[in-house]
Amino acid sequence: MNLSSESFRDEGAIPGRLAFCVPDPKTHARLSDNRNPHLAWSDLPSATRSLMLVCHDYDVPSKPDDVNKEGRSIPASLPRVDFYHWVLVDLDPAGGPIREGEFSSGVTPRGKKGPEAPRGARQGLNDYTAWFAGDKDMAGDYFGYDGPCPPWNDSIVHHYVFTLYALGIGKCPVQGRFRGPDALKAVQGHVLGIAKMSGLYTLNPAVKI
Repeated sequence: MNLSSESFRDEGAIPGRLAFCVPDPKTHARLSDNRNPHLAWSDLPSATRSLMLVCHDYDVPSKPDDVNKEGRSIPASLPRVDFYHWVLVDLDPAGGPIREGEFSSGVTPRGKKGPEAPRGARQGLNDYTAWFAGDKDMAGDYFGYDGPCPPWNDSIVHHYVFTLYALGIGKCPVQGRFRGPDALKAVQGHVLGIAKMSGLYTLNPAVKI
C-alpha cells in the first residue's frame, strides 16, 4: 500500500501554496492559498471498502506562553502535542487521486462547511476550530483541510504527516461533528493497511529545512 503526491515529496518541504500561512517580512506571517495537496494511492488491500485520510502535525507546542510573541523563541526542548489539519472519511478507494485544491482552495474565515464533502465523503473538524475559538473574526467550525501555520518564532521545523487508512467497512462509524481522535478510535479493528508520507514546514526564516 502506497501514498504519493505530485505537490511535494516525502520528507520534503511543503510549498507555501498548500499552507494556511506563509512568511511575511513585515508581519511575520500572512494568509496563503491553503490548497490541499494532490494525493494518490496504490496497492490497496483487496478487501478495502473505504479510505480514511488524516493529516496531523506532531510538533505543536504544548504550552502557548511564547507562541508568536515578539522577542521570544519557542525552545526545541518544549514538549510537543498533535494538531489535526485534515480528517477525511468515507472516501471511495476507486475514486482516483485527490486533486490539488479539490477539497480546499483559500482560507475561509470561520471555517469551511461540513461534515459533507466532495465525492460523497465526510470531513471532521480540524484543530483550527479550537485555535480560533476566542477570535471574533475567525471563530467557527473548521471542517476539512486547513494547511500549515506553525508559530513564526518556533525553533524547530514542523512535520505534517498524511496517513491513509484502508478500511474493511464502507462508512466510518462516526456521526455529526467529529475530530481526528474520534475517527481514529472509531476505525479500530477495521484497518486493513496504512500508508504515510510527511512534509516539512516553517514560518521562521532563521530555521532551515
